[in-house]
Amino acid sequence: MTSIILLSVLGIINLFLGFLRSNKILLPAAMVILALVFGANLLDWNAAPESYFSGMLTIDRYSVAFTGIVTLTTLLLIPFSQKYVRDGQENLAEYYSLLLFSLVGAIMMVSYDNLLMLFVGIEILSVAMYVVAGSDKRNVRSNEAALKYFLMGSFATGILLFGIALVYGATGAFSLIDIAGAVVQPANATFRPMLYIGMLLMFVGISFKVSAAPFHYWTPDVYEGTPTFFTAFMSTVVKTAGFAAFFKLLMVAFQAAESFWIPTIMAITVLTLLIGNVGAVAQTSVKRMLAYSSISHAGYLFIGLVALNGKLSANGIFFYSLAYSVATVASFGVLKLVADQRQREDYAVLNGLAKTNPLLAFVMTVAMLSLAGIPLTGGFFGKFFIFGAAMDKGYIGLVVFAVLMSMVSIYYYLRPVIAMYMRPAEEDMTEPVAVGPFQSAILVLLALLTILLGVLPGLLSKVL
Repeated sequence: MTSIILLSVLGIINLFLGFLRSNKILLPAAMVILALVFGANLLDWNAAPESYFSGMLTIDRYSVAFTGIVTLTTLLLIPFSQKYVRDGQENLAEYYSLLLFSLVGAIMMVSYDNLLMLFVGIEILSVAMYVVAGSDKRNVRSNEAALKYFLMGSFATGILLFGIALVYGATGAFSLIDIAGAVVQPANATFRPMLYIGMLLMFVGISFKVSAAPFHYWTPDVYEGTPTFFTAFMSTVVKTAGFAAFFKLLMVAFQAAESFWIPTIMAITVLTLLIGNVGAVAQTSVKRMLAYSSISHAGYLFIGLVALNGKLSANGIFFYSLAYSVATVASFGVLKLVADQRQREDYAVLNGLAKTNPLLAFVMTVAMLSLAGIPLTGGFFGKFFIFGAAMDKGYIGLVVFAVLMSMVSIYYYLRPVIAMYMRPAEEDMTEPVAVGPFQSAILVLLALLTILLGVLPGLLSKVL
């Protein structure tokens, strides 16, 4: 709860910093705020679970762990907005505050114990994302991305809310514990179809938020049109919060109805893995490739939902979310630095980067290898733990299919590496990309974290 209060209060204070008409103070101020929130969140790690708002929100180890991921991700991402500071970006204070306020929604999503709190958290997070998607007002692609995201997100929210209403009508409760009791022992069996329809509608709404197929159609266009800095936030923080919320919903409220929803979640998993990986192969833009990559990783995280194997699945989703977030921030960070200077986002923009900027090439390589699940990176053990949870429940066929899709992903993840190390730079791209010392330090830290998670996975593999 301390994290929510700090983000809300300090986010408002950050808005007032905009009146100083000096962007130079905004970046360090945002990082200090996030560091304070991250530290305050860690203080709750060993504290006894505590509920707020009549049991609608609970701060426990689960919520603290995932709050730590979304806060750390944002903290590591903020330095890559330095170009906005340097260029005197208008409304920068507002954009930073929107990210801080959106984290409040993300924390609500990982801490909720009541469907109303889940809905409020999703809306706080989503509304902020609709705004930042169109933050580049002079760019037609950004305007298109904001409009598509807003319209499709509004429909998804309506579907989610309708599902919540039907679940309430069938169970008479919004609390996850009370819903679980009603699922096990329904007061009136005639309401069972209403409950099932409500569950499916809720699954549709949340699947949209995490870019799962077949509710993924907005993702490539929105990710491509949204400024790269905010795209990185959307593909990491939103996905992490969404899956943490989804896992809690299935584990606490609907576990007793597992035989009903397993086929649906299984179908979404297979479709997401297939569309995400095959779609990424066909892309010529690095940014769109990363968008389809984000879809594919939603499929891997869905395997943890299919397994629903208690702490084994919870720890797998936690570790995978952390490893994925770190590698994704690194890849989008390098892409933003390169694209800002060279004004392109295709694979050719990376040609010869190993000669002009060895550090950027190294960090991008580590990130690509981690996202592909290559050993000695965090991504390998993220998939290992997720697959292990599924194998423990007997889903061998699903794991085999996921491994095959991982082999497909190696192709498109190695394309940036080949471009950086094996292809000469074009004539107009032989100048080194300008990278500040602080950004270089953050990139090194991201690479080291990725390797550390791959070398010493036991440090964070059993935190829940």
